[in-house]
Amino acid sequence: MTGAALRKLPLERGDGRAEIGFAPAPGGARLAHLYQRTPLRALFPAPEPDDLPLAVLVTTSGGIAGGDRLALDLEIEAKARAVVLSQAAEKVYRSTGDDATIDVAIDVGRDAWLEWLPQETILFDGARLRRRFAISLADDARMLACDAVVLGRRARGEAFRHGLLHDRWELRRSGELVWADALRLDDPRTIDHPAGLGGAAAFGTVLFAGSGAAEALALMRELTDGFARAGATRIGDLAIARLMADDPAALRAKLGEILATIRAELAGLPRRLPKLWQC
Repeated sequence: MTGAALRKLPLERGDGRAEIGFAPAPGGARLAHLYQRTPLRALFPAPEPDDLPLAVLVTTSGGIAGGDRLALDLEIEAKARAVVLSQAAEKVYRSTGDDATIDVAIDVGRDAWLEWLPQETILFDGARLRRRFAISLADDARMLACDAVVLGRRARGEAFRHGLLHDRWELRRSGELVWADALRLDDPRTIDHPAGLGGAAAFGTVLFAGSGAAEALALMRELTDGFARAGATRIGDLAIARLMADDPAALRAKLGEILATIRAELAGLPRRLPKLWQC
């Protein structure tokens, strides 16, 4: 059968959804609500004795293909503290034309703490992905988040030369929009151009929201000093660091260092990330 004929065949599409709610409890939080629909699942491994409860997201299909849809609703109730991460790097495969979509809604209550620590998203050449992150924070909620993207399977000599990444972030504090960000990559010239990604193989963001943003900014700047391409800024109680690297492993290591330091200095937590992140 020819490639053209294959493209006309109806394909199976993933339509996964997860709803996770944490309520306050000794040690940080307890699971208060859970709904999940394959291929999106959540696991709850035992955390280290001195650390916070974990929710680990798993895509049971082994990756994301064109036309797949994933949605996550995450609620951290007032005074709860928890960590949410992915089991491994998320692979987004080459698409035959349809976009994959990921919609994440995060709600963090009063005096709550959330760490949103997914591992890298790896875009295969030809992948098409649209993601939207809608974050709602109560007046005194705090959140530490990261996001990293790897452009192509570098170990296989692959680069992201065609396809689509469209990211949108919206963060609201007490219902008021305080930060919005959008990125669209669909032209290799944007990746190669010095005013774009400058040929970087990977890029990432660390975001801290809440009291202590000035201290978080100082830590971000100190820890990225000497890193090839990085910058950090603050908008009100939001501190943001951006990094780009030719080596995805170097980017991952630096992101991990920043995250571990901020959680230790600003939340009194161990200076380490969950073991899954360290693999």
